[in-house]
Amino acid sequence: MKSIEGNFENPLVNKLLVKHFNELRSVSPAGSTHVLDIAGLKVNNIKFWSLWENSQLVGCGALKFIEKKHGEFKSIRVADEFRRKGYGLKIINYLINESKKLEIKKLSIETGTGNFFKPARKLFKDCGFEECEPFSHYKVDPNSCYMSLNI
Repeated sequence: MKSIEGNFENPLVNKLLVKHFNELRSVSPAGSTHVLDIAGLKVNNIKFWSLWENSQLVGCGALKFIEKKHGEFKSIRVADEFRRKGYGLKIINYLINESKKLEIKKLSIETGTGNFFKPARKLFKDCGFEECEPFSHYKVDPNSCYMSLNI
């Protein structure tokens, strides 16, 4: 699997992100949707990668720098044709390795509590993430699950 940093202008990346935003917004109540749009992913404190196998887009993910050694995963998405084949784990492991290179010591994530988000919660738990209190700007929300991992 190869990665490309940025790459928002690629039509496949753009289409995957738009689908991600639309789907998450459709399954999360107003006020509990924390997905970033493309403009939100382009800010200076976020690194974004698209991941590829040959010319096929496998998925994407981003790392937001919260503090010097604390990062938050954002916009992790597996392309539909790669789902349920272990690529979610590959993407998370890639992002963890990139985070280590950037000297991040703690990773956090916010995801939903509904059934739609159950596979994501399981995947993060399988990667060693544990539920935690809200971090950064987040507040207690019955629609949000907060998780973290020390690396």
